[in-house]
Amino acid sequence: MSELYLNAEQQPPKKVLLLGLDLGKFDPDRSMEELSALAEANNMEPVAQLVQKRAAPEAGTVLGEGKLAEAALYCHNLEAAAAIFDGELTGSQLRNLTEALGVEVMDRTMLILEIFRSRAVTNEGKLQTELALLRYRLPRLQGLGEALSRQGGGGAGGGGARRGAGESQLELDRRYVHRRVEALEARLAEMEKRRGENRRARQKSGTPVVALVGYTNVGKSSLMNALCGEGQVAEADMLFATLDPTARKLTLPSGLGVILVDTVGFVSRLPHHLVEAFKSTLEEAAYADVIVKVADATDPHREEQLAVTDQVLGSLDCDEIPQLVVYNKCDKPGAVPFDPAVLLTSAKTGAGLPGLLAALDKALAHRVRPVKMVLPYDKLGLAEAIRTRGRVNVEEYRDEGVYMEGFVKADDVYLYQPYLV
Repeated sequence: MSELYLNAEQQPPKKVLLLGLDLGKFDPDRSMEELSALAEANNMEPVAQLVQKRAAPEAGTVLGEGKLAEAALYCHNLEAAAAIFDGELTGSQLRNLTEALGVEVMDRTMLILEIFRSRAVTNEGKLQTELALLRYRLPRLQGLGEALSRQGGGGAGGGGARRGAGESQLELDRRYVHRRVEALEARLAEMEKRRGENRRARQKSGTPVVALVGYTNVGKSSLMNALCGEGQVAEADMLFATLDPTARKLTLPSGLGVILVDTVGFVSRLPHHLVEAFKSTLEEAAYADVIVKVADATDPHREEQLAVTDQVLGSLDCDEIPQLVVYNKCDKPGAVPFDPAVLLTSAKTGAGLPGLLAALDKALAHRVRPVKMVLPYDKLGLAEAIRTRGRVNVEEYRDEGVYMEGFVKADDVYLYQPYLV
């Protein structure tokens, strides 16, 4: 576990009350369960949860007056330091709920952004998080700025209305946010340009890319470590343990070398602007040769997890890319029975990993070719290329040269054409 998570665990968790509104649009129990996991990932301790069923939200406070009074009582009796609403709130709704409950209030989007802010490691990840935070806060500045005063009254001598200090501060804040957003967008565009150059160089080298995608905390990082070697990627049993894409070299049984990429996890109802902010992170999947969709084999909502994954992948135009479905954590009790349509794996025990590698080889079969050849002794330099860029199954020293059977990259076949048998 990385130092970041250890430091977070050393701080006592903050007690929070979870609030939800059931409008009949989604499963409230599942959503609140996910909100609780998000809170725990942000070093918070959910002490209670309240969900109100309504046909429509209350305009100013979302929840009704009676439910608000009940929530305020919960906060007082349970010593909750904050309340988290399972949805997205406007600035005025945040202010009204804070006044009604007497504690800090944040919504689901703000909670996810806080997690992203604390977990981002690379410079680009930090900039993306700051950009998403600013875009979230911009339309809420007035509602969040409880200390800002209202516009002052009319002035003497025909000067008309004078702006109060708070109004001036609000305008200054807005101008600052707009300028900062523009600066961040410019810096991220430059980083995107460099990443595009790196990606083109990778494509030019002919190395296939395999992207691990899926719901957060299904074991993608653990799967990468199991395939590429322990310690390659930080692991933690919490949501959003991985924010920045991580790429590692992996050699398949055929000898084909691929780049395995671990991406940020998804959650249900991930706000659109969050997807936009982290599109540069997620788009590694859009440029992959194969996408491996990972789900938790023991989670009863694994099909919903895959649906969320498909929804995000669809927004990135990944529909035409070959995809494999993997149910990870199959070593745990309650794992689903074998289904020929999916691959069962366990990053912990290694079960199913040979099958996954074989499936990747099959999906990328067009990138390698089986060959039989006799290399003259003065051409043995080509033999080293087969060993490093392909796989040798048979090697015999004969009078006329070295006989070899194995696999080579399809792009390399022309090198061996004169020696094929």
